[in-house]
Amino acid sequence: MTAETSGELAWAPNPVRQRLGNYTVEEILDLPDEAPRVELDNGVAVVVPKPAYHHQETGNLLWLWLRQHAPAELASATDVGVAMSFADSLEPDVMLLRRPVPNRHLFQPDQVVLVAEVVSPSTKRRDRLEKPVLYARAGIPHYWRIEQEPVHVFAYDLVNGTYELAADSAEELVLSAPFDIKLPIRDITP
Repeated sequence: MTAETSGELAWAPNPVRQRLGNYTVEEILDLPDEAPRVELDNGVAVVVPKPAYHHQETGNLLWLWLRQHAPAELASATDVGVAMSFADSLEPDVMLLRRPVPNRHLFQPDQVVLVAEVVSPSTKRRDRLEKPVLYARAGIPHYWRIEQEPVHVFAYDLVNGTYELAADSAEELVLSAPFDIKLPIRDITP
């Protein structure tokens, strides 16, 4: 038995549109199901690499922990994004959203309470340097950066438009916001 193909190539950003930087959030929402994960950076489609197993597992375990421990007015989410502007979007690994949560792929920054990025070799520059600036500019109150091997969580709070380190740990993360948190790091370690 052989797999049949339609002869069509998988979706990829158009090189001319990339140079023009004129993709919009609406167009990203209309991508076919087989398209890769895409973020927008000033109208340029950035294809986000598929995360490796430990990256996914850490994110999934964090999603589960937040789902089990967050107050009822907050919902944990993965594989959805934030519409930063008409020409910018980001897809954090894990988010906490204010309820009620509409059934959509992109959320406005004011509905997002927390974004968490699991750092991988291919994402470290964006996760450590670029994304925190963008999330802060959008007014998202909390940003977590999760380093791997060993797992270590750095939790930041938005203060006067920039993120300040609130706590970090490789053993137990203790925070009072966005809710009272005592997160044993082993609970999110693959």
